[in-house]
Amino acid sequence: MTQPPRDTRIEDLLRTLAPQVLSVLVRRHGQFDACEDAVQEALLEAALQWPSGMPDNPKGWLLSVASRRLIDAWRSDSARRAREDRVAAMEVDVTVSAADDTLALMFLCCHPALSAPSQLALTLRAVGGLTTAEIASAFLVPGATMGQRISRAKQTIQKAGGRFEQPAPSERQARLGVVLHVLYLIFNEGYAASSGESLQREDLTTEAIRLARLLVTAAPGEPEAGALLALMLLTESRHAARTLPDGTPVPLAEQDRSLWNGGQITEGVALLSSVLGRGRPGPYQLQAAIAAVHAEAASDAETDWPQIVALYTVLEAVAPSPVVTLNRAVAVARVEGPVVALKLLEGLDSALGRGHRLDAVRGHLLEAAGLLGEARSAYLAAAKKTGSLQERRYLVGKVADLDATQNNSDGNI
Repeated sequence: MTQPPRDTRIEDLLRTLAPQVLSVLVRRHGQFDACEDAVQEALLEAALQWPSGMPDNPKGWLLSVASRRLIDAWRSDSARRAREDRVAAMEVDVTVSAADDTLALMFLCCHPALSAPSQLALTLRAVGGLTTAEIASAFLVPGATMGQRISRAKQTIQKAGGRFEQPAPSERQARLGVVLHVLYLIFNEGYAASSGESLQREDLTTEAIRLARLLVTAAPGEPEAGALLALMLLTESRHAARTLPDGTPVPLAEQDRSLWNGGQITEGVALLSSVLGRGRPGPYQLQAAIAAVHAEAASDAETDWPQIVALYTVLEAVAPSPVVTLNRAVAVARVEGPVVALKLLEGLDSALGRGHRLDAVRGHLLEAAGLLGEARSAYLAAAKKTGSLQERRYLVGKVADLDATQNNSDGNI
């Protein structure tokens, strides 16, 4: 059966409106879990109906449908009959406020009763609109494990009596780090989609940047908030140059930098400059500084790779992680050569082996070192692991290029 064409305009609108509608319902009724289920049902109904005609008030339409779903759910539970009567008697006001409560929803999801991983997972689901599979990919865990984690997180918030209100300043500060991490992960999933036909998901990167702007406005004195927005802008500035017209990925070294967005680079560098020097630099300031070095270089050959290696070394000390080590190895290869960089990858398989990027980087370094047979094996391993169709095509293409090189070499003997 032929699937109807996707309407990306509707998908983008639903992704933006979903957390806003959920915010209104949780503020009115509490019961995060039930409200989230109701919003998901409303989104499904919108996806089926809106292609035939958009409502005049999309947000009000979603709120009305989700509210009816809540009433239906409560009506089916005899123990809640009294509450159902009260809610059913309430007139649903679809002329909702234009205020965006998404940030407040994020802080609710970062409830102290939850562990940090559960806070991240729940916020990515409720605010970022990521699927369980996408979140599992970001955490490098099986989808079933992540589904259970999200379910338990919603139940924990319910039992803890989480209320839709701004936390106290001291508690807000404690939750800020998780909120920043969530926005970072939403952006990353958009910048390099873990699955699907497109390498990039502009709906996610756009939403992450929008929310980061809201956070900077709400917390103007937080250097890491400004640095995260700067990092997003500097990274997103490469959007137009990252793929060929057919969607094939273009490595950073081969990108046409004239296609990079100068406005985003200028804004990102200015934001970074405004937050640097406010105490010890945090991980987002360091990552934004690395992105700025790339952005300000006229070409790949003119990039200050020693400075990038130095920044990654500091980042690895401030916020050590296998991903940071992997990125540092790529930079080290440009300064000290691929053989030295390959040694940095030793021991990363246990942490990064489930994803494809370690094998892809290893293949690149092995190819640069002239070890073509081993490079071919690494590229094949990466192609089997990635869920992105474009990444897979690119990696399979690398294998074909190596095979052609080997055949030409054999023919010249």
